[in-house]
Amino acid sequence: MLHEPAAQSGPDASADYKMQIGVWMFLLYAVVYAVFVAINLLKPLWMEKIIFSGLNLAVVYGFGLIAFALVLALIYNHMCGLHEADSKDAEGGK
Repeated sequence: MLHEPAAQSGPDASADYKMQIGVWMFLLYAVVYAVFVAINLLKPLWMEKIIFSGLNLAVVYGFGLIAFALVLALIYNHMCGLHEADSKDAEGGK
């Protein structure tokens, strides 16, 4: 049995676009996370404040960071998929 790729692959015409989007999303997430760290460092008592349904800011912000990362991943996947489809259409539908 041969262990070859299921689909042929070649150079990725969308690599630069993917890298640019990924870097911007990383920077956005890094800023949101840095605010979380700054609050913990500068105003730790704020993290004890009840925000939603008996949950404090630390828990809500922490789960928010996780949800935000998942949303960014879905947006990244969607944007890259659209760009790849547009690239294939521009190349003639290879």
